[in-house]
Order: sequence, then C-alpha cells, then structure tokens
Amino acid sequence: MTRVPEPAAFGPQAVIAVPVRNEEERIAACLRAIDAQAGLEPGQLGLVLFLNNCTDRTDKIVADLLPTLSIPVRVLTESFGGAHAGWARRRAMDAAAAWLGDAGIILSTDADSRVPPDWVARNRAAIRAGADAVAGRVELDAAEAALLPPSLPARGRLEDRYDALITEAEARIDPDPHDPWPCHRTAIGATLAVTRAAYDAVGGMPEIPLGEDGAFIARLIEHGLRVRHAPDVCVTISARLAGRAPGGVADTIRARCEEPDALCDARMESFPRAMRRYVWRRQFRRLHGQGTLARDDAWAQKLGIGRIEAERIAALPLGQAVAEAERASPRLAYRPIGPRQLPREIIIARIGVAAIRTYQKLCTAGRRIANPLQQRSLIEVDRGRP
Repeated sequence: MTRVPEPAAFGPQAVIAVPVRNEEERIAACLRAIDAQAGLEPGQLGLVLFLNNCTDRTDKIVADLLPTLSIPVRVLTESFGGAHAGWARRRAMDAAAAWLGDAGIILSTDADSRVPPDWVARNRAAIRAGADAVAGRVELDAAEAALLPPSLPARGRLEDRYDALITEAEARIDPDPHDPWPCHRTAIGATLAVTRAAYDAVGGMPEIPLGEDGAFIARLIEHGLRVRHAPDVCVTISARLAGRAPGGVADTIRARCEEPDALCDARMESFPRAMRRYVWRRQFRRLHGQGTLARDDAWAQKLGIGRIEAERIAALPLGQAVAEAERASPRLAYRPIGPRQLPREIIIARIGVAAIRTYQKLCTAGRRIANPLQQRSLIEVDRGRP
C-alpha cells in the first residue's frame, strides 16, 4: 500500500527508512514523531516503511495513520522466511535510495524509536558541514527504563561515563578532523544518516543478521568517508526485554539482567590498553601518510604481523589499512573489561584525560608564544638586525 501526497517539484531531498515487524504497540508514536519534523520545506522529506513478516495489527495501524500524515509515504510489505535485521534494514534503505535518485540523504531509524522534531534538521546540518554520514546517540525510554532492575541503569551510567572518557582520550590523541571532540562512538540503526553517494560507494547496508549498523559505519570509515558521531543527534529507543531482532538492544538488556557481570562492549578496555591503541593508531597514520609502511616493517614486527600480510596492509588506503592491521595483529585484539572494573578504570581515566588536556593546553600556549617571537625575529632580520 502506498500513500503519496502532492510531491515536491524534484522529489524529496531526504528519505527516512524504517524496517517494521510486529510493532503494533509503538509504530503510531514512531510515525507521529517522524511526521513532526521541523525546519523542512513541504515535500523535502519522504518516508519508507518496510513491513516484513508482520503477524499482528501493525499493517492496519499503519493504514489508518497514513491519511493523517503530512509527508509522502511509501509502504512496502514482504514476508520472507530468512528475514533478519540486516536484510530488513537493507531493503528499507535501498527503497529510500531508489526514491531519492542520484542525490539526497538516506536516514534510518527503528519502528520502536521516537525521533525528536529536529532530528532530520540536525543530521542535514552535519552533512552540510562536510560529513558523508552521521551517527547519532540513543537514550532509553525513561518510563520503560524505570521498570528495569536498578542495577542495570546504574551499570549503564558507569559505562556511559567511562565511554565518554576513553572517547575524549581517543579524539585528543588520534584526532579526526571530520569528527572532532565532543563526539561519541555509538553506531546504531535507530539514528543513522548517509548521503546517497556514500551509501552507493560502500555497496549499501551490509546484509548480515547482527550488527549491520556498526558494520556499516566501519565500512564507511574504512573507505575513507567522513563520519560524524554527532553528540547533538539523539533518539529515544525502547527499553523492552522482548525485541524483534535477535541480538538487538532488547536482547542486550535482557542478557545483562540475567548476567550482571557480563563483559562491557569490546572498545571498553582498560585505560592503559586503550591509550596504547590510540597512540598506535596515530603513529600508524603518520607512517601511512609518509609512505614508509612498505619500506620499513618494524611496525609490523611490533604488532606480530607477518611480512606478506604487512605488505598487503601497507598497500591499502588509510582507513582499510588501520582496520586490517587491527584485525591481523594478535597484540591489538580487544580485551573488554567487566562492570566490576569500571569504577577503578573511571578514576584512572579521569586522571589520564586531565593530564592530556593539560598537556595540550600547554602545547597550544607554547605555540601562541612562539609565533609572535618567530614573527618578531623575521621582522628584525628583514631590518638587517642580527
């Protein structure tokens, strides 16, 4: 079924893709939030709903809501025995790409999520500022989160605190000019935006059963595309324990309820180990930029990477070279910490990040002092003074 109001002269400039499966309880709130987007001209925004394997009242609720929406909507319906999250998101985003034509922005969210009124506008602003893709943050629905065991939100707060500290350390030690601090490292399908050109450049959304969103962001970075992890882009997601996609947020929440000591996400290593990783990346980028990776394999020996593999990695573009080196090195394998280690690592990280900030401030101040002195020296030389 499809309802398309009077289209803009050249079609929408941005299309939101939403995979939907058995969301009768939340789809109405999702659609109303999307329809409430502000700061857009009429006809600039379109919506693709990919209803897959629905067996509840979702399709009827969607049909009843369509006449009340102010934006163009295309609804696709399919039942497939081999359906999974990556397949569904890929189908929805491919349909959005086809609607856009050769240009525009594809956005992705989930049917159990609620986007704020400025969600599209903030994503567009980041892309206009130079990003090829935007990864936003998420927050659990407050009412649903209040029903979870108290230990779970407490752990979440500790993880958020530590994640912010190691992310700042990473952004300061190995800065990305296209993704400066403040930033984050969330990669979730509930809030993604990507240009049509970048989407095509990496072959679209990976059609894998789990982690398609993270794999998509990683693929963009490996291809040298500019990904902004925007802290001002945030979407509310469900805190339910029974999800629709195996391995999704709901499964993660339930697993942590059942196993409180389950390890944190992979990137949450001990602070010293994380620091070593970030320093290595900075050095690796420098060597790659100088073209010395292929001539001197000392870096590969330190990482435990064989000569033939090192030669292959050295010939890759920077983003792919970094990713492949981390995959190939046994010394760069991720060793995540557990929740009991978080308080101690947070203390260490606070001290470490404070030291990094101070050092960078001193370096900046030194450059400010050096520049006037250098200019004065040049003036004196020009005047013939010694």
